Amino acid sequence: MSQPTAEEALKRLEPLVGNWRLEARGSDGEPWPGKAGATIEWHDSKAHLIERSWVEMPEAPNGIKIIGCDPANGTYVQLYSDDRGVCRIYQMSIEEREWRLWRDGDPFAQRFTAEISPDGRAIAGRWELAEDGSNFKTDFDLTYRRIE
Repeated sequence: MSQPTAEEALKRLEPLVGNWRLEARGSDGEPWPGKAGATIEWHDSKAHLIERSWVEMPEAPNGIKIIGCDPANGTYVQLYSDDRGVCRIYQMSIEEREWRLWRDGDPFAQRFTAEISPDGRAIAGRWELAEDGSNFKTDFDLTYRRIE
């Protein structure tokens, strides 16, 4: 029995690869202070992406994420950890110009929905959370801007 290869599923991740400047705005619309950035690159295996992010704001954590796929099921996941010791697993989807992450569970449900610009130079999205698991509210807006 042959199994589906990851080639097509991994190709969908290509728009995320790059060096990015991050811009965040709180739910009040005010920009967060300090600089922030992320690097998203292929792991040596070419089967996973690794995202390393950093923030010059003490309240916001630096993080690392590993993105992988299960082509047989058409699914993606992101393993997340940060310098606070937080570890989470997000379900993920990526289509032509939409990138989504979501999770249920303690201490709250979360979701991120972003649009990838037609030229691939920006990814603009919003993180939302629901402390009760169903009534989502904006946590912060997050924009990735490609750095040359």
